[in-house]
Amino acid sequence: MKNIFYAASILVMSCSSANAQKQPLYKNKDAPVEKRIDDLIGQMTLEEKIMQMNQWTYGKNANPNNIGEHMKAVKPEIGSLLYRSTNPEYRNQIQKKAVNETRLGIPIIFGFDAIHGYKTIFPIPLAQACSWNTDLVKQSSAITAKESWLSGLDWTFSPMVDVARDARWGRISEGYGEDTYANSAFGVAAIQGYQGHNLKDKYTIAASLKHYIGYSMSEGGRDYHYSDISQQTLWETFLPPFEAGIKAGAATVMSGFNDISGVPASANHYTLTEILKKKWGHDGFVISDWGSVKNLVVQGVAKDTKEAAEKALLAGVEMDMVDNIYMDYLPELVASGKIKIQTIDEAVKRILRVKMNLGLFENPYVDVISEKDRYLLPDYLKVAEELAQESMVLLKNENQVLPITSKYKSIAAIGPMVKDSVHIMGFWEGMGDPKDVNTIFDGLTKEFGDQLKINYALGCDFEGEDRSGFAKAVEVANQSDIILVFLGEKRNWSGENGSRSTIALPKIQEDLVEELSKTGKRVILLLSSGRPLELIRLNKMADAILEIWQPGTMAGAAVSGILSGRHNPSGKLSATFPQTTGQIPIYYNMRQSARPEAGHYQDIPRDALYWFGHGFSYSKFEYGNIKLSNNKFRKNEKIVAEIEITNKGTVDGKEAVLWYIYDPVANISRPMKELKFFEKKLIIAGKKEIYRFEINPEKDLTYVDSNGDKHLESGDFYIIVGNKKTKFELND
Repeated sequence: MKNIFYAASILVMSCSSANAQKQPLYKNKDAPVEKRIDDLIGQMTLEEKIMQMNQWTYGKNANPNNIGEHMKAVKPEIGSLLYRSTNPEYRNQIQKKAVNETRLGIPIIFGFDAIHGYKTIFPIPLAQACSWNTDLVKQSSAITAKESWLSGLDWTFSPMVDVARDARWGRISEGYGEDTYANSAFGVAAIQGYQGHNLKDKYTIAASLKHYIGYSMSEGGRDYHYSDISQQTLWETFLPPFEAGIKAGAATVMSGFNDISGVPASANHYTLTEILKKKWGHDGFVISDWGSVKNLVVQGVAKDTKEAAEKALLAGVEMDMVDNIYMDYLPELVASGKIKIQTIDEAVKRILRVKMNLGLFENPYVDVISEKDRYLLPDYLKVAEELAQESMVLLKNENQVLPITSKYKSIAAIGPMVKDSVHIMGFWEGMGDPKDVNTIFDGLTKEFGDQLKINYALGCDFEGEDRSGFAKAVEVANQSDIILVFLGEKRNWSGENGSRSTIALPKIQEDLVEELSKTGKRVILLLSSGRPLELIRLNKMADAILEIWQPGTMAGAAVSGILSGRHNPSGKLSATFPQTTGQIPIYYNMRQSARPEAGHYQDIPRDALYWFGHGFSYSKFEYGNIKLSNNKFRKNEKIVAEIEITNKGTVDGKEAVLWYIYDPVANISRPMKELKFFEKKLIIAGKKEIYRFEINPEKDLTYVDSNGDKHLESGDFYIIVGNKKTKFELND
């Protein structure tokens, strides 16, 4: 009997061994990833490889700028799908065909533009940066990832870290403002939120840094246009946020539409290969932006789409978004020898590496649960409200007219934004639904309904010349103790293809405020926009101005909480508000003019209306003097800067402290100040907090030249916080 059992066990072991031998190495989750990739590449045909290098679309086109392309019948061998459905079951059915009905069973990666939320919509990224709270941004990105993953997604085309200094450019709304360091910090926070600790974990999705690179420098703020960027500016301003994102582990990168000083971003070997792949060591893949490979023809660097495919791939674009140009021409280009099979293999390896790092080979499917358990959960809405209110910036508050106190018995709520549930979400609103939005009127009713009367009037539309609603608005204003005017931009006035020649609001909105100001009542202006606005006229007519941006799902609760004082505003601008559109470009860290007292526009004030970093609170914060652990130190040493801040007010408040460095003399001129660190803390009324910044010369005092080489020079430096400034000395 013992021999029978022994023989049976040998037979079982032999069968198990045979099955293990039948399983290809690339399907062995315990094998090293690079060996798995090599094994799979060795088994793929050229057609299978090229299929991996293409992305098609599935579902309704959510972006009106991407027209002329229709959903193709899905081939399960395709590398990626732009998935525009919220149904995880459909996704799993498509994935099942890829895994079970193709020769090699390579899973598809499903992507989508979840930019500032999926169903729970958070403030636009420009607003998020005004919170100076990277923890909240990380949380919001993690929520976006979970909602996205449970809807069938593995990948988002976010974050955008294009440093933007021209508010005419609509996509300023999609990034983190005008500062390089801020874009770096918030981009890293978003990546950490999306990707978590391990991409193989449930509820994590791959991030895609975009738009690589210099897209925000499109001439005149006109989308898709030429970008004239010097090498110095490229290395100093635009590359650092991408490098920070790569160091944070961003799985993929998206190449831009723009022509960079004569070499378009999607055909730029220097940026895509020399810098991204070789210098920074990025081992993920680059996907083109929608149609940007085909655009090489109209940009005049490729004579036809075949040459466009050749130039894009050789530059370093591994996946072609929707063009189908790689599918059409790569076989021919390989056959003719213009593209080597090794180039194809390297591109496919990068794509497979991301898929394996996501765990798609082992766990190709997502969980299927009910929508009520996927979206808009109470914890998600709490984060959405918190981030929205911390993003809002109190630009003006004369005579502390805000918050609204019990002395008022009635308020007038006037303007096209009061009951809006569409434009308040902003561009790239994911799968956000207007019916889920907590409107401003909803918020006011809940916040004040039992305390005072709310008198509503539309007043006017966002644009046009219809002033028939002015009379009703004035009537409502006269019946109220204080006037709240809610104005702003439509969602498509910013975002992609949202360039505007003026950043002022339409005249009809300004005229409405002018009429209301004639009542003699105090006017509080609340602005919802996807960019800084020209407020030179409106600023004079308002007692208080609150920039609420495009705050998303929890707009009403966040706005009303600030108006009532339930929330204490703590936002500070991530982008400068100029006096007029004609001041553009104007940003805080410009270099010094050769004649500082001359050369300014003679018909407007020389200063910005509201600079980067501006923002009031209901608390009164008093800054002490900057204290240094040493005011002289060497290049291999560090010093600590401290500042004590006291809340002299009567309410608790959060204060964001922005630390700047100024290098007055260098071989390459430096900006008048550069943000190097920021920190936000809650300070209890009557209490103090110490803010600290450890200055590391190699990180905080160096500058780069036009080749990207870092330089650290000895000499005098200044550290600047608020209106405080202290000198220190760096020695060899």
